[in-house]
Amino acid sequence: MGDKAHTHPGAAGRAQAADRPTSVRNVVLVGHSGSGKTTLVEALALTAGAVNRAGRVEDGGTLSDYDEIEHRQQRSVQLSLVPVEWNRIKVNLLDTPGYADFVGELRAGLRAADAALFVVSAADGVDGSTRMVWDECAAVGMPRAIVVTHLEAARADFEEMTRVCAETFGGDDPDAVLPLYLPLHGPEGPDGHAPVTGLIGLLTRKLFDYSSGERVANEPVGDQVPMIEEARGRLIEGIISESEDETLMDRYLGGEDVDVKTLIDDAERAVARGVFFPVLAAAPAAPGARQGLGTVELLDLITGGFPTPLEHGTPAVTTPDGRPRELKPCDPDAPLAAEVVKTSSDPYVGRLSLVRVFSGTLRADQTVHVSGHGLTDRGHEDHDVDERVGALSTPFGKVQRPVSHVIAGDLACVAKLSRAETGDTLSSKDDPLVMEPWEMPDPLLPLAIEAHSKADEDKLSQGLARLVAEDPTMRLEQNQDTHQVVLWCLGEAHADVALERLRSRYGVQVDVVPHRVSLRETFGGKASGRGRHVKQSGGHGQFAICEIEVEPLPNGSGIEFVDKVVGGAVPRQFIPSVEKGVRAQALKGVVAGHPLVDVRVTLLDGKAHSVDSSDAAFQTAGALALREAAADAKIHLLEPVAEVSVLIGDDYVGAVMSDLSGRRGRVLGTEQSPGGRTLIRAEVPEIEIGRYAVDLRSLSHGTGRFSRRHVRHEPMPPQVAERIKEEAHAAT
Repeated sequence: MGDKAHTHPGAAGRAQAADRPTSVRNVVLVGHSGSGKTTLVEALALTAGAVNRAGRVEDGGTLSDYDEIEHRQQRSVQLSLVPVEWNRIKVNLLDTPGYADFVGELRAGLRAADAALFVVSAADGVDGSTRMVWDECAAVGMPRAIVVTHLEAARADFEEMTRVCAETFGGDDPDAVLPLYLPLHGPEGPDGHAPVTGLIGLLTRKLFDYSSGERVANEPVGDQVPMIEEARGRLIEGIISESEDETLMDRYLGGEDVDVKTLIDDAERAVARGVFFPVLAAAPAAPGARQGLGTVELLDLITGGFPTPLEHGTPAVTTPDGRPRELKPCDPDAPLAAEVVKTSSDPYVGRLSLVRVFSGTLRADQTVHVSGHGLTDRGHEDHDVDERVGALSTPFGKVQRPVSHVIAGDLACVAKLSRAETGDTLSSKDDPLVMEPWEMPDPLLPLAIEAHSKADEDKLSQGLARLVAEDPTMRLEQNQDTHQVVLWCLGEAHADVALERLRSRYGVQVDVVPHRVSLRETFGGKASGRGRHVKQSGGHGQFAICEIEVEPLPNGSGIEFVDKVVGGAVPRQFIPSVEKGVRAQALKGVVAGHPLVDVRVTLLDGKAHSVDSSDAAFQTAGALALREAAADAKIHLLEPVAEVSVLIGDDYVGAVMSDLSGRRGRVLGTEQSPGGRTLIRAEVPEIEIGRYAVDLRSLSHGTGRFSRRHVRHEPMPPQVAERIKEEAHAAT
């Protein structure tokens, strides 16, 4: 945080495997899309000497987003790791996507990190999604700092942005969110905007000028001095109020001049404990320059103020049969407990698993136990197998630098784990363990797909399996009712990336088709039907007649078959055949091709022939009888109804409730939730919420969340039902 001696850039920036947990810092970058996270990572890497002046990794790879989909979409869509070295400490920078559709990647980054860097654009401010992630980090006590970017924008105002951050993130204690540096502005340009050329350190009273492309320390002059003292006094009080030395505030207020080293040490301890949240400024280096504005200060904060992995508890661990297991936090000599936080496919080396080691040491060519993550309800195959670890490496863009081992607290890539998926646990084959999975958002946007050609059909199953192995926020459904293959995604951008990856990575072209919900049919009242199947075409003929009565039953009753035949009109051996034909027809539907449910079918009478009657003939007669009964009856279409729980900011309650009503929803109730939010519970037909994941985001400016669960099928309004019946008839 202060004016420290720094590792010389160059080879030192080439972060390899760490030798002890105290020499690692795992930092996740959080912020809305376009806030400048990836640019900031590049600037930090450039300052640390990991890339050359052209902005390229020194051994040939590119630092920028290396997924071709990201280049096409012009935004990050996946978690990426960039390790750098500063002050002999390895800093694992975890760059996360800012767009809401890729929140699964963000959560993986939060899981792998020990501290968070919130990146806020001076031009755009703080959005609702960023505030929600801040609250999540606060709930678990994760240390945080704030970096203000886009200072070059015409309307950028660092002081105003600092005030907004204090109001937004400070909660009941806005003095816990304070700047460590003030921007130094150069001469105004023709547009009246004065560019930021340096920073003024409030604790050290030093001026750091970046205008030459190098960080040059000077003394403040003129009107800079009183500006420093006012902000410095507030910062010192904010730091001291969080100090573990309870006498420090009294001494300071009594006039004692607290030395800078004490203040810096106290500030760093407060940051590491998650009770003080410094605000810094950063900007990328100018072309040809070696250091971006504020990057040295930021790296100093990360290495000096952010906690080591030793200070971050290990997630809950159990044995495969569910018995709790205690592990010493971050001990390289303890039993191995590591977690796959990301899975990706590399065109050159195949599947790569990004792994955070929480306990023990992971070694190349070691045989490990892979425990599944329990996401079988999302179409992910569960597994409990031993696998041999391939090469270990530390990534940087497209380059993989080999390492022999990875100790507790560090991250690395593992090659050729063919069964391991995101969220899986790696442990010793002689001491298998399972780590409690992190919370994953439910994918609620359905994407129905079909193979484009026969060749695609042959590859589709394997391509989908690989896709969901990489992304636990995606759910694969083979719907038995509609016979559709459905990928459940988090939003439209998430769906677009899934389709692009199927095409570009796995060579599978698919067509998107309208998603169908699982409708049902039922009788609206009693009806009778006569099934007559009589054919004679030489030799044995076909003869079967049966008469049935159909009546509706309560919701959830299914199909009930009753035999009331008397006098042997239908021989006993053929009554199961009639039932089989009825049930087969019920499965196909009677008016619109949807399964028939909740009826009692009573077999009353029939006729048989001693020679020409058969099992097949009575099956056909049973089906015909059910169809005839339906032709003379009122048939209701039943639609699935979901209970929807929407968590929304109080400002959006009216708009959301009005929207739910427009979807034929019935609001069941509301209740207040912490943070100025309201939980709305409603029952809504599922046919009306196919795109609700997209629509709610638009309604709530990205801050709304919802969950859904199927509760029942109920009759569809006549006008809606008629439209669907007409569409079904037109299709046939």
